[in-house]
Amino acid sequence: MSKVRVTKEFNFEMAHALHGYDGLCKNIHGHSYKMFVTVIGTPINSKSDFKNGMLIDFGDLKRLVNREITDVYDHAFVINIDSKHQITDASGEMFGKLKIVDYQPTCENMVIDFAQKIKNILPDNIELYSLRLYETATSYAEWFASDNN
Repeated sequence: MSKVRVTKEFNFEMAHALHGYDGLCKNIHGHSYKMFVTVIGTPINSKSDFKNGMLIDFGDLKRLVNREITDVYDHAFVINIDSKHQITDASGEMFGKLKIVDYQPTCENMVIDFAQKIKNILPDNIELYSLRLYETATSYAEWFASDNN
């Protein structure tokens, strides 16, 4: 049977600041992120399986990605661990959803991190094909499995 790709779109709001950056993005600011997750594999070919003909149920893909990415990052403030010293003790109240990462939270680094997280949770018969993360309506970063073998 032939391989197919399926794509699911996800949306979340997130704020970040780029530690040490020489432009405006060093300040706390937010984006409306749009992420497209594309997986590849062979659809189920079993008349006895209620998911016959599906590569993955879109609802199952949604649950997996929401649990690992969207629920974690939606309405979060994400900073590089090097910025941690700049956050005051009041940050727990002010930034109830503070996410400290070990990289500069650029669109490029986040798409790499998200791709690894998603690859780790997919069923064995399904591979992550690509990930596209829009930071603005006109700017995005992409990750392709074929570029990372």
